[in-house]
Amino acid sequence: MKFVCILGDSAVGKMTVGQALEKLTGFSLFHNHMTIELVLDVFKSFHIPAIEALRFTIFDEFTKTDLPGLILTLQLPFDVPEEVQYLEDLIDYFEKRGVTSYIVELDATLDERLKRNKTENRLKHKASKRDIETSEKRLLQATNKYRFISRPGEVKHPRFLQIDNTSLSANEVALMIFKHFNF
Repeated sequence: MKFVCILGDSAVGKMTVGQALEKLTGFSLFHNHMTIELVLDVFKSFHIPAIEALRFTIFDEFTKTDLPGLILTLQLPFDVPEEVQYLEDLIDYFEKRGVTSYIVELDATLDERLKRNKTENRLKHKASKRDIETSEKRLLQATNKYRFISRPGEVKHPRFLQIDNTSLSANEVALMIFKHFNF
């Protein structure tokens, strides 16, 4: 079993690349908003304990299957130590269960991400992004407040790939990941 964690800033294309990678590999896609949207619907707020509990229930049950792999998407601020530790703990969680882990980091220009923030696919799968004005405001605030791109050598994981996907389609990026990691 394999675990692929796709990282990047808002609207960089994590979910869309994950969808394309899912088609290439047969891995299951568990994008970040699958739990976020559910929790927002139930709690009417971003209730982190509920999000985490749901995620880890899925992770635990998934590792008990014979499915080939899981793709997870995350927005990870590298300048927040607790968030970096979360990623390390997540990788450790899977590795301790015999799951080989991979980290992919996507980057795109702000102009491109603002365009992608309005795409049909994004809005179809992420109800909380359908208020474009609010979504764009949050995107800009997060981008200005946090650093979502790692510095050279910062990610020490042995199976790490960083891609600037500003001018690449999701299918092109998924194929790059597929070939790089020899899936």
